[in-house]
Amino acid sequence: MNWLFSLYPWVKALHIGAVIFWMAAMLYLPRLFVYHLETEPGAPDSERFKQMERRLLRIIANPAMIAAFLFGGLLLWISPNTDWASGWLWTKLAAVAILSWLHHLFARWRNHLADDGRGLSTRRCRLANEGPALLTLAIVILVVVKPF
Repeated sequence: MNWLFSLYPWVKALHIGAVIFWMAAMLYLPRLFVYHLETEPGAPDSERFKQMERRLLRIIANPAMIAAFLFGGLLLWISPNTDWASGWLWTKLAAVAILSWLHHLFARWRNHLADDGRGLSTRRCRLANEGPALLTLAIVILVVVKPF
C-alpha cells in the first residue's frame, strides 16, 4: 500500500487539473446558452452554437467531471489525513453533489436547445452561470481553510 501513498501528490495534481477543466466548461456552457438563445432556430449561428455546446459538454465537461470524481475518490481513499467526522468534508461533498446536479441540468438544457427548444430564458442562463462559480469558491474555502 506504500506505493499508493507515494502517488498521492500525482493524484492530487490530476484531481485539481480535472476540476479546473470541469469548472471552465461549467462556466462557459451557460454563456453559450445565452448566445444561442439570442439566435433564431435553424439559423447558421444557432447550428454553430449547438455544435459548440455539444463538443464542450462531451469532450471537456463530461470527461473532466468523471476524472474529478475518480481522482477525488482516490484521494479520499489513499489520504492519510481523511477525517470522515469533519463537517467541512461533508459540506464539500454536498457542494460537489450540487455541482453534479447543475452539470446534469446544463446537459438537459443543451438537449433542449439542440431540439430548437426555446423554453429557457437568457436571464435564467445568466443566473445559472453564477452557480458553479459560487460553489467552486465555497469548495476551495472549505478545503483550504477547513472552517469546521
